[in-house]
Amino acid sequence: MDKKRVKAQPPEDHDNKLSYGRPPEVAAGIAAIKSSLKHVFGEVGIVGGTKALLKLNQFDGFDCPGCAWPDPDKHRSIAEFCENGAKAVAEEATKARVDAEFFASYSVQELSEWSDYEIGKSGRITDPMILKPGSSHYEPIAWNDAFQIIAKHLKTLPSPDEAIFYTSGRTSNEAAFLYQLFVRQYGTNNLPDCSNMCHESSGAGLSETVGIGKGSVKLEDFNLAEVIMIMGQNPGTNHPRMLTALEKAKQQGAKIVTINPLPEVGLMKFKHPQNVNDMLGGGSKITDYFLQVRINADVALLKALMIMLYQMEEENPGTVLDHQFIANKTAGYEEFKVDLLSHNLNELINQTGVSEQSIREVAELLAAKKEDYHLLGHGPYSA
Repeated sequence: MDKKRVKAQPPEDHDNKLSYGRPPEVAAGIAAIKSSLKHVFGEVGIVGGTKALLKLNQFDGFDCPGCAWPDPDKHRSIAEFCENGAKAVAEEATKARVDAEFFASYSVQELSEWSDYEIGKSGRITDPMILKPGSSHYEPIAWNDAFQIIAKHLKTLPSPDEAIFYTSGRTSNEAAFLYQLFVRQYGTNNLPDCSNMCHESSGAGLSETVGIGKGSVKLEDFNLAEVIMIMGQNPGTNHPRMLTALEKAKQQGAKIVTINPLPEVGLMKFKHPQNVNDMLGGGSKITDYFLQVRINADVALLKALMIMLYQMEEENPGTVLDHQFIANKTAGYEEFKVDLLSHNLNELINQTGVSEQSIREVAELLAAKKEDYHLLGHGPYSA
């Protein structure tokens, strides 16, 4: 790969360049394809960029560094990536390089004022870099010298457990595997990765409530769901490949409830870049019920929904709640019910900023399940 010298410039002043307008009405489509190719071909070249995209998320290729959306276990399409994934690959495989001259030109203080995007677009470093005591600039250092400095410091620690070795989600599986071997040979398991750092709170909460610290469903479960509730995430922005799974679930008859302070475009309407009908037509509607909740009012909304479900069960016992499942697979239900019923439904609704009618429509949707999913042999709690 040819090196491309980068003459990065200090960030521009964007304060006077802000503009706003109506958001687009549909996500993905031709615009996403053009944007993806522009970024990849612009930074990697047509030949190298095409090769990288054809290997992205394939069985004989490499995982996308953009997000952790699961890949299908069986068939994978020729383009098993989204616009975000293409941009991530472009930055990882870019021909742009920053060398000693670059770091001599910009001090640590100057670089600290750049955005992550501006630093990332400057290119890949060509050598290990070191910031010496009292220096204002990074300087290149030979690999052997860098290893010696690290080893000398590690040897001074009274215990290996005083060191922490962090790995980023952008690290390849192969590099992370070798790294953890080194760390364990050094004598410690202090090896947190981005999943630990990002999902520690959710992992602890899930372990306490459902007994497992991560997701308990598979990608194929989307095809069997009657209702999918999207809350606390922005799939169209953060992991757009989920939109294809949601579109497929819709085709199977699923209803999709979106809870978000903003109507994210991708969750309103989506044009599948590999679906001719979508591309030529107006796209697929994704969301059936949109609850535009106030910021920080998610818990109030969930409690309002649960109170409504409980009231429906009281009016028609055995038609809403699965008491056998509650008795055999859960604990603390009575305490939970006492806490739930201590809240005033009208006050909770007022906190959400969502109309009572809209919330009640979703509650009725959840109550009107056709099957007990966990009894079908598909769910995480199936016998």
